[in-house]
Amino acid sequence: MSTKRPLISLRNVRKVWNPDTPKALTAIDGLSFDVAPGEFVVLLGPSGCGKSSLLYMVAGLESASDGELECDSLPITGPSTDRGMIFQEASLYPWLTIADNVTFGLKLQGVFPEKRRRIAQELLLKVGLADAADKRPDELSGGMRQRAALARALAMRPKVLMMDEPFAALDIQTRAKMQGHLLEVWRASGASVLLVTHSIEEALALADRIVVFTARPGRIKEIVPVDLPRPRSMRDPQVIALQQRLADLLADEVDRAFLEQEAAV
Repeated sequence: MSTKRPLISLRNVRKVWNPDTPKALTAIDGLSFDVAPGEFVVLLGPSGCGKSSLLYMVAGLESASDGELECDSLPITGPSTDRGMIFQEASLYPWLTIADNVTFGLKLQGVFPEKRRRIAQELLLKVGLADAADKRPDELSGGMRQRAALARALAMRPKVLMMDEPFAALDIQTRAKMQGHLLEVWRASGASVLLVTHSIEEALALADRIVVFTARPGRIKEIVPVDLPRPRSMRDPQVIALQQRLADLLADEVDRAFLEQEAAV
């Protein structure tokens, strides 16, 4: 773990949905960890363990039931341009061009059109969409739309980029290419990343550290550092060993989550 001052700090964070009702549900409980500036942290765990809930709280879209969340030593009390979010679906505005989608937030901030256009061109070049500036979202593939969403998030120059299974809907080949694009853009941006995934392979390809969650209520089962150079081959013996370790850590939690879902039916 980095010795730098944390950019994101969580202390004993708890989230209860529908509190004080018969439908009260504890999504996460007692989470404490830090994210350093420029660090890539992956949240890995079974469905329903609170990974996405945690992202929403760090983004300021939801509040914690208990505990403390800080960004750059300040309490997180709501959304901020310092914290960008990318969802599983690209959520681009279909009536806007890709360039206008990328700079929509800058337009709301009053940035002049000429500067917005220049920023859009620079970012679209970084994500491999230099020729797509004047296209509409429905003219692009799913992978291209996610790259546009990534450019839109980066346009606000966030300190933290949160990604909720952004490549889950993509085919294997496109997903691998998107992971490569993400790593290139992440290095250039200097942002910290919090990424949610169910994929052990994706976690190992991307992360500096992997936070393994238990089944609901989500708690930290183990934090696994990945001290290997990128790009990482899934055939590397060290990667294979980490893959087995993560699979072993998740096995019981996936079984617990499955049994809980069956009982709820």
